Amino acid sequence: MVKISPKKKTYGPLAFLLLLAVSFVACFYPTIHPDAIESFDTGNIAWMILSSALVLLMTPGLSFFYGGMVKPKNVISTMLQSFIALGVISILWYVVGFSLAFGDSIGGFIGNPLTYFMFDHVGTASNPRIASSIPFVLFAAFQLKFAIITPALITGSFAERVRFWSYLVFICMFCIFIYCPLAHWTWHPDGFLYKMGVLDFAGGTVVHISAGFAALAGAIVLGRRKSHIEKEEFSPVNIPYVLLGTGLLWFGWFGFNAGSALTASPLAVLAFVNTNLASASAMIAWVLLDTWRGRNPSALGACIGAVVGLVAITPAAGYVDFGPSIFIGVLASMVSNIAVHWKTTRSKLDDTLDVFPCHGIGGITGMIATGIFAKNGGLITGSTDLFFKHLLALLIVGTFTFGGSYLIYKFIDLFLPLRVGEKAEEKGLDITQHSESVLA
Repeated sequence: MVKISPKKKTYGPLAFLLLLAVSFVACFYPTIHPDAIESFDTGNIAWMILSSALVLLMTPGLSFFYGGMVKPKNVISTMLQSFIALGVISILWYVVGFSLAFGDSIGGFIGNPLTYFMFDHVGTASNPRIASSIPFVLFAAFQLKFAIITPALITGSFAERVRFWSYLVFICMFCIFIYCPLAHWTWHPDGFLYKMGVLDFAGGTVVHISAGFAALAGAIVLGRRKSHIEKEEFSPVNIPYVLLGTGLLWFGWFGFNAGSALTASPLAVLAFVNTNLASASAMIAWVLLDTWRGRNPSALGACIGAVVGLVAITPAAGYVDFGPSIFIGVLASMVSNIAVHWKTTRSKLDDTLDVFPCHGIGGITGMIATGIFAKNGGLITGSTDLFFKHLLALLIVGTFTFGGSYLIYKFIDLFLPLRVGEKAEEKGLDITQHSESVLA
């Protein structure tokens, strides 16, 4: 259990000075931004600009999705935890994150932080090894949006009890020590999982499984809320927020998955259609499973099911056909629904918004299904090689992400308590952390 400190401090001046220093260095650090000399397909560029914007939209969508499911006294804090990542991770990605993820490989495990430090050698020219069809800076911008939403996903696990400043430190450390290495392993041509042949079309491993296991570690380290211990009955504060957030996520996910083709191509179309089919089937499956248990069909259940389907199809979107996409959505919905039910009724885990049962388990289901249904090399083609490689990758990624995140939480808590005090938790984080409230 982490320490619970009632002390209230602001680290704004220190953070501002750090930002000022970074902006000053950025003005004078000698960088080269190669201009394009080749002729690009303008359709590819237009599609990738749109896809980048769509993926960015997912983070405000997640903000509404999570914000609608917490207590009224924690709506603003929960939404801000997602929204603030747009700013923090953008600057971190520019300075060193992109280089750690896609810089010259160091042993297949991490990128050289100096390769693209401060976006050095990142310009409108292409990078033949990583992104040959679009300007390299556009690829960097597209990948940034993935780096933003991943730590934002984690926030649902420790909602209603995390200190804002501690959270900011966590997302920076998570990006540097967890996300960037995973992106390098999986998507860089010299990454060891890439070379091993692991398939992750748009982030089932890098984004959702990593966020799920980090969420599990966070829920364990921060401990249970008082209301969770006392088993207080609570209904989500704003279902229309959840519906709006789901719509924005579903819409943005077309850029997330179809954009990962990096071209306006038939592959992008395949990923686009598979994304919609999986989400649709998962939404219906979740509602039907709830009614099987004797519940009324709910908007909340439909929304959660739709998101689980989006999560599960992400690693497979460009590798499977339409029929398997529908099945993947149904399968993931069933597995995550059971996981949520088990967590709620048979465990004491206080994962506030079920991040691990939905994103973690959903992502795992999707990666395993990719190893089964991939048109080239999956079990359905008679080959077991890819399937067992995916199982090994899941073991490696799960261990690394859970263990690494757990250590990061513990390290931060040594210097900056992660959890708010009991009085602040009872009063609500909106007032105590931000001096704002949606309550009259």
